[in-house]
Amino acid sequence: QVQLVESGGGLVQPGGSLRLSCEASGSIFSIDAMGWYRQAPGKQRELVARITSASSTNYADSVKGRFAISRDNSKNTVTLQMNSLKPEDTAVYYCHIERAALWLGAPLNDYWGQGTQVTVSS
Repeated sequence: QVQLVESGGGLVQPGGSLRLSCEASGSIFSIDAMGWYRQAPGKQRELVARITSASSTNYADSVKGRFAISRDNSKNTVTLQMNSLKPEDTAVYYCHIERAALWLGAPLNDYWGQGTQVTVSS
């Protein structure tokens, strides 16, 4: 069974920084893409940043130049460095992995973390 364990959320002042981490635990053979989504109250969940197994990245326009995503394939971890945070970045942030296989040839499945709260406020 795959579990995504997130850490690093919290309260930060505008202009501050936070670093979110997510570890995919369990016996995992491969993961295609890893990413972070967020959902603010009353809004739909949206993609924040995503990184493929080939380290190709894409970002939401609202975070480009401020956030950076990276992954460590040997540890099945994905990290989101968030700088110059704004109040509008306040949301629950969810880790997501795409097309994960538990063994060679296994069915591919997506998984979600439980979410970590990020609050940007003075």
